[in-house]
Amino acid sequence: MEKMKVGIIFGGESAEHEISLMSASSIIKVIDKEKFDILKIGITKEGKWHLYFGEVENIENGEWIKKSIPAFISPDPGRKFLITLENGIETRYPVDVFFPVLHGPRGEDGTIQSIFELMNVPYVSCGVTSSALCMDKVFTKKILKHEGLPVADFKVYYKKDLPLKVHTIVREVEEALGFPCFVKPANLGSSIGITKAHNSDQLKDALFLAGEYDTKIIVEKFIPAREIEVSVLGNEDPVASLPGEIIPSNEFYDYTAKYFDGGKSKLLIPAPLAKEETEKVMSLAVKAFKALDCSGMARVDFLYSKLDGIFYINELNTIPGFTKISMYPKLWEISGIPYKELIERLIELAFEKHRQKQALKLY
Repeated sequence: MEKMKVGIIFGGESAEHEISLMSASSIIKVIDKEKFDILKIGITKEGKWHLYFGEVENIENGEWIKKSIPAFISPDPGRKFLITLENGIETRYPVDVFFPVLHGPRGEDGTIQSIFELMNVPYVSCGVTSSALCMDKVFTKKILKHEGLPVADFKVYYKKDLPLKVHTIVREVEEALGFPCFVKPANLGSSIGITKAHNSDQLKDALFLAGEYDTKIIVEKFIPAREIEVSVLGNEDPVASLPGEIIPSNEFYDYTAKYFDGGKSKLLIPAPLAKEETEKVMSLAVKAFKALDCSGMARVDFLYSKLDGIFYINELNTIPGFTKISMYPKLWEISGIPYKELIERLIELAFEKHRQKQALKLY
């Protein structure tokens, strides 16, 4: 039987580019090569697409670009392949399913998913709408709140207003949310551009820092809490993994603590929770997944308040990290689905979702 051709896409224009390289490398190393033919598709920080033919070890260190050739995909549903042009010669590489491992904007936010939809090709990821909603922390919280699910208090501001209104914004945050508070770009992950502000001066600097990464900024009330994460898998009948807990090496689980602290941050898998607490957070994870119309996969992050015992939903990551230290695959491992099987399940879910859409009337 001919092997299924999987286009694994990594890199991208996001500030999370390097994390994508790490995640993709892990997936490529583990995926069953007897079942799948892999097309390694890299996107540079400038947005240029390339087909990479070299060893997987050169992806993570960024050397992949030296052994790749320019490539592109067409949104035409009659052309389900990756196309390269080299020395005036066009070569077509058929793709059965795409597996984007792109974290952050222009990858996790519905943009690349819309191309796959136009191509009418299965893909591993949430759909266009849910990807966009979950990428935007403001819309995520508004929808979850509308559905009666617990979220921390927050305020929303815009970069364009900072030069003239920053002092007014600082006073408003101090009165409404108090200190400390978290300041975040609305559309980004891996804790990039995030600050825990302890006073008005730090808040002012934090707002301008977040504005370097996004035009929309969210400021959240600080909750003394344990950081709990749950992995969700499925389409119409999603299931939740056992929860995990993060004990960050820094004041909060920032970019350095997540990826470059040399293992100082602790991942407690499964999280040391009572049975009823475990059941509660798993149930909330599935409800959040459904509320935002997710499919395939998502990691749901919680703040388990030390003050009122409430699990506040912090955010959903629709293309969570897949590195060797990432919580999403680790939680499924402890819940009974090994890494290699998890990858296959995600591909199966991509085809399941595609078949459902194919059965619908378009006109």
